[in-house]
Amino acid sequence: MKGFRIVFPAPNKIDIEEFDVKEPSENEVLIETIATLISTGTELTALTGEFPEQSAWSAYVKYPFLPGYSGVGKVIKCGSKVKDFMVGDIVAVTSPHATHAVVRAEQLIKVPENVSVEDACFHTIAAGVMNSVRLAKVSLGESVVIIGLGILGQMAIIFSRMAGAYPVIALDVAENRLKIAKGSGATHTLRADNWDNVRKEVKRITKGRMADKVFEVTGNPNVIPEAITLTRNLGYFIVLSSPRGRTVMDFHDEVNRPSRTIIGTHFTSQPEYETPYNPWTRKRNTELFFDLLSAGYLKINHLVSHVYRWHEAEKAYKMLMEDRTRAMGVILLFK
Repeated sequence: MKGFRIVFPAPNKIDIEEFDVKEPSENEVLIETIATLISTGTELTALTGEFPEQSAWSAYVKYPFLPGYSGVGKVIKCGSKVKDFMVGDIVAVTSPHATHAVVRAEQLIKVPENVSVEDACFHTIAAGVMNSVRLAKVSLGESVVIIGLGILGQMAIIFSRMAGAYPVIALDVAENRLKIAKGSGATHTLRADNWDNVRKEVKRITKGRMADKVFEVTGNPNVIPEAITLTRNLGYFIVLSSPRGRTVMDFHDEVNRPSRTIIGTHFTSQPEYETPYNPWTRKRNTELFFDLLSAGYLKINHLVSHVYRWHEAEKAYKMLMEDRTRAMGVILLFK
């Protein structure tokens, strides 16, 4: 069988290539893709090649690069030892943007019938942000600041509110993202174009205490030295983004003296297997995400801004490269 997939053959180049779809082994399933979500931050970084040499980014992005890691598909063939899935099941996958994928059955999660494909496509990002909010130990009544209101930032608002945070203060330079943040549950929105004013406003909103938890979600290493100043003494500064480069900061003044804690919360910190000490694997986080959507307790349809056919991928990426702030969730439809 022949399939098609999106590829970045070199920086700033987008192509669609044909590939051979292999047969699933005894523990694998063959998936026909229905839709995928473009992960704007990760995929544009890979597309542009704007990351430091000799870094984790350069180790991850090798050209030709296959983008994408959050989609939904239909099972069309099962290996002989697959017991938990059958042909016709709709499942969440972490495969690249392609018409087909062969995946180990243990990696799949069923999508409930009453959850839309578009909403389900956010599963990888939702699970990762849940993980971040848990590692930050956000709790009832804590003040939270979220800087950078792309998909991850919007979900950080949603899950911080769900964890009981109040107030939740959302920061960005783009007015349309600030408007969306209100729909995500932000109690206050601030333009992040003047840090002196931002500090004054955060201090006022938090009654002079500053924020208990501050999430950095811009990916801009130059934002971090300003963002951390919004954190109270003994507060937590959480790096949810994947910054593209080094940050220069006075660790005595901004970390040691105020005794702030810095936490990295990369998606890969979700454990592979459940244990009594940490049961929240990617799979379990994804199951919870689907349960919340299915029950109507969680609404994310306001995060879908653009829908393209998969063969229009070049058009979608060029739109994002021109001005990513006008987009939020960009879906590629394969069916």
